[in-house]
Amino acid sequence: MISMVYVERELEKQLKKYLKTREIIAIIGPRQCGKTTLALQILDKLEKVNKIKFDDIKTLKLFDEDIDSFIQKHVMGFNYLFIDEVQYSKDSGKKLKFIYDSTKIKIIISGSSAPDLSISSLKYLVGRIFIFKLYPFSFREFILAKEPKLSTIYEKGEYSTTIEQELNKYLQEYMTFGGYPRVVLAKNSEEKITVLDNIYNTFLLKEIREILELSENDKLIKLMKALALQIGSPINYNELSNTTQFSHHQLKRYLKILEETYICKLLTPYYTNKRTELVKQPKVYFIDLGFRNACINNFSIERSDKGAMFENVVFSDLLKHEIPLNFWQSKGGAEVDFIIKERIPLEAKSNIKNLPRSYLAYLEKYNPKIGYIATSKKITRKVNNTTIRFMPYTSIIAKKNIEVLKSS
Repeated sequence: MISMVYVERELEKQLKKYLKTREIIAIIGPRQCGKTTLALQILDKLEKVNKIKFDDIKTLKLFDEDIDSFIQKHVMGFNYLFIDEVQYSKDSGKKLKFIYDSTKIKIIISGSSAPDLSISSLKYLVGRIFIFKLYPFSFREFILAKEPKLSTIYEKGEYSTTIEQELNKYLQEYMTFGGYPRVVLAKNSEEKITVLDNIYNTFLLKEIREILELSENDKLIKLMKALALQIGSPINYNELSNTTQFSHHQLKRYLKILEETYICKLLTPYYTNKRTELVKQPKVYFIDLGFRNACINNFSIERSDKGAMFENVVFSDLLKHEIPLNFWQSKGGAEVDFIIKERIPLEAKSNIKNLPRSYLAYLEKYNPKIGYIATSKKITRKVNNTTIRFMPYTSIIAKKNIEVLKSS
């Protein structure tokens, strides 16, 4: 059944475009981000749909051990087949290929992006599958869940100071508790924290620990806390190794898995000259700030890391809209938070009066046509040939301005 409260996801319109195509639709992303709810919302309007879950042992066993009988029972006579939790089958790609090649049914699958789902299984489906990523709510989806009429105003990207103040209150909540649908729809802060703690304990300390093949939680907890405390900063592998007692090789492997399971994201540097610009150390951000705050058990409103959280929320929303990002840092220490599509500088600062020297250094070196500052101001400046737009955080990740960034 579909949840009584459904918030329209930005991915929904895109998925509907491919319902009539032959290819399998795969919806992947972290647990509890709304994959099943989204799929059921779409399928509820279609006819002859079979919906099954692979956390049902009998159904999974039939799929894995007797694919012909599985087809007779679950495929024949239906137009659509939805398989939830597909990652529970270790051989799903090979079996799905067989169903795809031998029947005409439209297949939709969903699953958390465990490494064996994204690599081992899907390799059999090259040319037969469209993969879509679903994240926790973007800020626009968050506003839609909270106040639908306000979201219509917000989408335009331009609004009055009164609306901006209202949006900033919601932004504070979004940065504190994040965008997991169940958390957003929780009635109060106490319930939100309880849900986040549950996600942290079941997803990270059980499932991710098993994927990492760790016998205990201590080192994983230390790693997550260390990463959470350095969002927006280049990773120091020596320091992380000393803190967690993981080797450099282990750290790189574990960080890769944390990316594949949509917990963290490593942002790589932008460079054109290896002699003058840093090219190795990535910066770390969290996909969801509520999950990040659960890692350090800090859900306070007034806090010393607010600047880093502002930077992270800009990053995560741009990531959710698939905007290519890097950061820039010279060996002399100059840094720009984000480089969009390999040329457009974006600095995210909670309150800024003058352009930082690092930003000016980038402008001098690359001379882009446009640059952005995400801050509390709303002004436009010109520096040589570059137009600098100062925009509120809420505005720069509004739908209209996201589309501008995509087309830049």
